[in-house]
Amino acid sequence: MKKLTYIIAALAAVATVTVSCNKVLNEQPRTFFEPGFFQTQAGVEGGLTSLYASLRYFYGQAYYYSLNTTGTDEATYGQSGDGNFKDPDLSGVGSMNPSSCRGEVLWGSAFSNINTASGIIENAAMVGLSDALIAEAKFFRAWYYFQLVQTFGGVPLDLGSGELKFNSSPSRVSVRNTVPEVYKAIFADLEDAVAALPETPRVVGGVTKNVARLVQAKAYLTFGWWLENPNDIPTYPAADRKDLNGHDAAWYFAQSLAVCETAIANPGPYGLMDTFRDVNLAQNDRNKEILLFADHTEKSEQYNGASLGYSGGNAPDNFSGWMMNWNHGTLNIGGVGVVQREACQEIGRPWTRMAPTHEAIKVFTSQDITKDSRFEGTFTSAYYGNWEKAGIKNESVTGANGMAIAKGGRVLSFIPEVLDDIKYTKKNEKGEWIDPCANVGAGTVPGRADFVFDLNGFSRIAYPSLWKLGCYRTDYDKDKALGSPNAASTRPYNILKFSEFYLIAAEAAFKTGNNAKARENLNVLRKRAGNWTYKNSERAEYVADFGAELVAATPATITLDFILDERMRELYGEGFRWFDLARTQTWEQRAGSYTISGSNWGDHTPSTIKRTIEKYMYLRPIPQQQINGMEMDKAEKAAYQNPGYPTE
Repeated sequence: MKKLTYIIAALAAVATVTVSCNKVLNEQPRTFFEPGFFQTQAGVEGGLTSLYASLRYFYGQAYYYSLNTTGTDEATYGQSGDGNFKDPDLSGVGSMNPSSCRGEVLWGSAFSNINTASGIIENAAMVGLSDALIAEAKFFRAWYYFQLVQTFGGVPLDLGSGELKFNSSPSRVSVRNTVPEVYKAIFADLEDAVAALPETPRVVGGVTKNVARLVQAKAYLTFGWWLENPNDIPTYPAADRKDLNGHDAAWYFAQSLAVCETAIANPGPYGLMDTFRDVNLAQNDRNKEILLFADHTEKSEQYNGASLGYSGGNAPDNFSGWMMNWNHGTLNIGGVGVVQREACQEIGRPWTRMAPTHEAIKVFTSQDITKDSRFEGTFTSAYYGNWEKAGIKNESVTGANGMAIAKGGRVLSFIPEVLDDIKYTKKNEKGEWIDPCANVGAGTVPGRADFVFDLNGFSRIAYPSLWKLGCYRTDYDKDKALGSPNAASTRPYNILKFSEFYLIAAEAAFKTGNNAKARENLNVLRKRAGNWTYKNSERAEYVADFGAELVAATPATITLDFILDERMRELYGEGFRWFDLARTQTWEQRAGSYTISGSNWGDHTPSTIKRTIEKYMYLRPIPQQQINGMEMDKAEKAAYQNPGYPTE
């Protein structure tokens, strides 16, 4: 039988050079690495810097973001969603298949980065590269294999020159390794990385012991679930649910907890910010809670990797923040566009491609959101007039109930209360809005000048937008009142956070039966969630501490659902939710149906939508372009593809 074939780019698509003594990465774009380049110190250091730059091609890329967010209990497609958003929703409006999955974003680039890392590791001794720099390459190789094995199951360790070897020429021959084989390689690289990496980063955003520890703890936790397999989810290629290092699931859960406890006890330069809002406030980017990020800059288009003035929505732009942002630019009162598109965190560029589900919002409102700050620190729930920045001279407009809204005043709010006295605006028989309601079908409440939606009435076309990923600029837009809202965000895209040590520790403790430790770790974050210094919806300072009350409200017995709710409250909309649900095998249970109102202005009638989530879908399909490029017959292609998916 002909061997299964596989195309892997042997040379890195993006390469950049660093001077290791610098405090920041100094990037010089290259088209590719020739094999001899890795046999020089500049070459291996350049390859290392390219691994950091490569993060931009995944994190901030909106279609990969959608793949891991839409179709979960966090989000569904929005009114303007196309197949990139309807397909992963699995609700009958699209089809998840090898041609449309968007898993090629990961598959298509991860192997090139793995190959670059292997080239660095193999040639490091020849050029005298330090153990710490070699450890950075091992971290990235483990990182990308960890993303691949969670997404696709077993993947090739041999890219054409032997397992974990640098491949210097394109290879069309490959065999998929099993999940245990891939994890054995991941664990070995992460163990070496933790041992050799420094406590503090050599450059801004550089990987350290605790960065590697967080991935190690998550990998131990994930593999422990894989070994346990409580819901009988199939794996591929076929393999016994046994660890090649001889450990059982309980050992991996215990190791995950131990790694988290070591990191928390030895934080180095990392730690929790004082408030939840502080973590995601754009002015605080690259703060001590962020362990790994895909960086961007507004100082240089060359180093940013993309235009600073406009974006059409392609990697390496950071444009995920547009997706869950409804078209607030339609808010029009008396001919005045009261909320102009602006390059600021609470407004930004709207695409309306994704929307939160009602169930996701209820995860937040199941807590007292007047005390738990995480709803305020995640969503934009109030919109303020900024028409004067567009040169519109009106001092005020007529808002709800005939009351005046002054420039800079609140125009529209999503309010948590379900109020009987909300009067939603309707259209007359001519299709005209009866009341001056900004043409979005919002409602009015007696005594309020702003128009309102309640949180049971939002829809695919108007909903609380995702504040935490909103854009922000300083110097580039300093001479522009509204900035450059059509440009991609120049903020870093956050990938790993110190706060996740507590969430992983809680889950690992839960799996080991240690309820006290699970509760203790969750309460660290819940206590922080009760601390307020500012309220976004009021645009005002607000100093309060409800931490003790939130801790007291934590259930005495911690459940997996409560842990997943806490993960959502901390990490909502950051692009990793599918991994949580796939790891814990709760995807169908938590996201098998969802509720939202329709896609028309003024639609406030929620509908429950059923998703079809089958067990084979816990592995994404191998991209069709990969299957098409391999020299094999139809049967061999079918054998290479994950079961359940068609092979063209």
